[in-house]
Formats: sequence, C-alpha cells, structure tokens
Amino acid sequence: MAALSMLQTLLLSALSVAREREQGSFDQLLVTPMSPLEIMAGKALAPVLIGLAQSSIILLVTALWFKVPLAGSLPALYAGLALFTVACVGIGLSISAVSRNMQQATLYTFVLIMPMMLLSGLATPVDNMPPLLRALTLANPLRFAIDLARRIYLEGVGLDAVAYDLWPMALIAALTLPLAAWLFRHRLA
Repeated sequence: MAALSMLQTLLLSALSVAREREQGSFDQLLVTPMSPLEIMAGKALAPVLIGLAQSSIILLVTALWFKVPLAGSLPALYAGLALFTVACVGIGLSISAVSRNMQQATLYTFVLIMPMMLLSGLATPVDNMPPLLRALTLANPLRFAIDLARRIYLEGVGLDAVAYDLWPMALIAALTLPLAAWLFRHRLA
C-alpha cells in the first residue's frame, strides 16, 4: 500500500513546479501576491489528497477483493499514511525545486525511487542489511510506512505502539518541506 502510494505521490509532486517552469507559466507564479511557501503548500495539497485516495482504493481492494480484514484502527492507519504522504510530497517538491524541466524531475525521481524501494524492508528485512545500508534506511519514509501499515493493518496495534515509525516520518517531512520552500525561493532569484 505504501510503496504504490509513494510512486505516484513522489512523481506527481516532483513534476509540479518543473512543469510550470517548462510550460512558461512559472513567470505567472512570480507575479502573484503569494509567497513561495504558499505556492509550495498549494502544490503539495493535490499530491497529498491523491496519495490518500490511492491508499483508500488499495485498502478497499485488500478488504473487499482479497478479504484481508483490518485488525487495527482505520483512523490510526490513515494518520500514519497521511504523515507518510506528506513526507513523500516534501521529497518530491525538493526534487521539483532543483529540476529545470520535467525530464530532469522524472529522472531524479526514478533514480531516487529504486533505492527507496530496495532499502524499505519490503523485499529484504532491514535487520539483515549491512550496517551502512541500515543507516541509510533511516532517511527513507517508506521503511517506516511499510512497518506502520503492516503492524496496524495485520497486528492491530495502535499509534502508541508505532510511534517509533511516526517521528522519523514527521522529521523527514519537517526537513524536506522547508527545504523545498527554501530551494524554491532561491531558484526564484
């Protein structure tokens, strides 16, 4: 669920500002009375909503088609997924802020997606990775989202039991969103 949601969310947010630059409508953004932070918030809202909608579709397919019952709390699962989606959008907007066109944004995104998938613990448990790779997984929100979704959905734990998954995603979001706004502001000059 988290891996599929990350693919689309990261790509959509990475292409948002790069598309404006490429189409020439970026100059129109410059003359609006909005601050770079407000523009970035506007660019972040759609990918967050799309990521949560995609997670909802995956949840429905899992519950109704595959008949896997939700053992935990749906609000707790959505809270974790929302935080994960915001962290992914922060990464995507940072990519978008440094990209000059859509091709660069797409390339940067796909270069980043593969290591994020491989270092997420989805295919190989994080505990079985070498220490250097294990340290790199700490900057990967997908690692924490997969653990969070697995534990809430299948084991039925609450948010208090997965707090160690929530604070790293919150930290990643708190670092990447201001970084994207800063990069966006400095790219304007």
